[in-house]
Amino acid sequence: MREVAVIGVGMTKFGEVWNKSLRDLFTEAGMKALINANVSGSKINAMYVGSMSAGRFVGQEHIAPLVVDYAGLAETHIPATRIESACASGGIAFREACMTVASGMYDLVVAGGVEKMTDISGGEATETLATAADQEWEGFFGMTFPGLYALIATRHMHKYGTTPDQLAEVAVKNHANGCLNPNAHFRRKITAEQVLEATRVADPLGLLDCSPISDGAAAAVICPLKDAHKFVEKPIRVLASGQGTDTLALHERADICTMEATRYAAKAAFAQAGIKPKDVDLAEVHDCFTIAEITAIEDLGFVEKGKGGKATEDGMTRLDGEIPINTSGGLKAKGHPVGATGIGQVVELVEQLRGEAGKRQVSGAKRALAHNIGGSGASCVVHILEVPE
Repeated sequence: MREVAVIGVGMTKFGEVWNKSLRDLFTEAGMKALINANVSGSKINAMYVGSMSAGRFVGQEHIAPLVVDYAGLAETHIPATRIESACASGGIAFREACMTVASGMYDLVVAGGVEKMTDISGGEATETLATAADQEWEGFFGMTFPGLYALIATRHMHKYGTTPDQLAEVAVKNHANGCLNPNAHFRRKITAEQVLEATRVADPLGLLDCSPISDGAAAAVICPLKDAHKFVEKPIRVLASGQGTDTLALHERADICTMEATRYAAKAAFAQAGIKPKDVDLAEVHDCFTIAEITAIEDLGFVEKGKGGKATEDGMTRLDGEIPINTSGGLKAKGHPVGATGIGQVVELVEQLRGEAGKRQVSGAKRALAHNIGGSGASCVVHILEVPE
């Protein structure tokens, strides 16, 4: 297997993008990635596109050939594959692209993700997202994702003493980071008091505990590490990638406070990389709700189980903390166009490892982790990237 590198990244601004279609968004992100990689589109050998539910959001299926066509690459006849794994669609598209290059099948591959979520009402978007839950055991009874994560938060509070104030600190931190990200959906600071006093969505989660419904796209160009310097001065090595799954329905899990898919994906990634969590300088984790960031840093091994809330409260995960988490603003502030989220995380890590993250730059960052989950944790992919020696 060949070593793999990211040589180019690009993304649109995440948010409510009324004047651009799904195909416009993907083309914009893809072109930015190609320019960033110093690569012509005609040289691309294959493409993987993460998109959760374009059929319900914009009435369009057959996404992969659509975006290839709209990018002006139809005459190249490259293989293009759509990946669907709920909110982990983008992250798994990146993993598939990396494995294709590592295998030697292709030398230049684009991994992208896109979602256009605001063309339907908020209620319809919530119903669409709920299709990633178990329809017979959860959806049929009216369960939504805020409801599922509220169950996780309630249990975590009961079992470990996690507090609403600690959940609020996740949102406050990520909004502060989002203010430093020009592509973030929300670029304004919030206070803990605002989080705690916000309208309840599913108790104990309020409006400011939840990631927004966003439009956006992101893309990355991948090639063999040995060839990367032919294109760019600062390639970033994909050190490892792990993937795991779990039961779709929350009630079938032994402990709803622990996402086993995350644990297994992280275990595989750390074993492949030959490192431990303490060797990671920063991480982008899947904070679709504030409780999700807390369980993520526990399940990834950055803190002991049950200590995620206290670690957040103590500042461990801030931009200047021991392990900065969600320097981009995370899903909470950067936004969550579900198919694009996993690639957006990779974009942030590449910019950080290149030293190009501006005011949110983590000083001396050499190794970083991305954690992307689908639904309530039934699927998960973990990537570890590093600056090559």
